[in-house]
Parts: sequence; C-alpha cells; structure tokens
Amino acid sequence: MGFQWNEDDDAAMSEINMTPLVDVMLVLLIIFIITVPIMKHAVPVELPRASSQAPDPAVQSVRLTVDAQGDFYFNEARVSDEELDRLLREQAARHPQPQVQLKGDRSVRYERVAQALAAVQRAGLRNIGFVTERR
Repeated sequence: MGFQWNEDDDAAMSEINMTPLVDVMLVLLIIFIITVPIMKHAVPVELPRASSQAPDPAVQSVRLTVDAQGDFYFNEARVSDEELDRLLREQAARHPQPQVQLKGDRSVRYERVAQALAAVQRAGLRNIGFVTERR
C-alpha cells in the first residue's frame, strides 16, 4: 500500500516543535490585551470646587505663612521654630480655638509645610485651612 516503514524512525526529529512557542505567544498576547487598557486609563475622579466665601467675622483666625526660603511667619511676624511651637500652644489653650490659615509659597519645599502642619497638630489645634489663590 502507500505505507512504508523507514529504518530511521528512531532518529532525532530535525524540525522545531512550534506548538509550545505558539502557546506562550498567545498567553502573552492575552496578558497585553488585558493590561494595556488598564495602564492607559486614569481613575475618573470628580474633584470638589472651591468657593471663595467671606470668612465669618465672629470666628477668629491665625495666619501661619511659610515663605519661599522656608521661614515661618505668625500673623505676619517672622518667628523661629521654637517660637512657633510656643505661640501655637497659646492659641490652642484659647476657647474657642481659632482657625489656623496656612499659606505656603509655591516654591517652598513641601517638607517645611509639613513641619508647619506637624507643629499645629502637636499644639492641639484642630481647625486648619489652606489658603490658595483663585484661578
């Protein structure tokens, strides 16, 4: 018939088996199809809008400013770190506690603003507001 036995059936196969390669490529293709759209899209978040309302005159406030050099100003008077801690503790002892309005220069290192926030928290003041400019 058309079937013949060859003597070299036991010899090594000289062709590359493509099935495992195709399987790996299909798995990689599926992974990329799933992960690329996830990496491209950002999480949609609707941010709140800030409104500039006039502050209530009955509520007293304290202005804490960090300038571009990282110096602290308490109600427009330059103070050291130790003086700032003392002044904030005095304000925390008042009843009702005043609101702390924190103004940080755009070019100041965030570390100094974080130190100001930590000082306000250590003093025990709870009402903190960030002052920004309107766009």
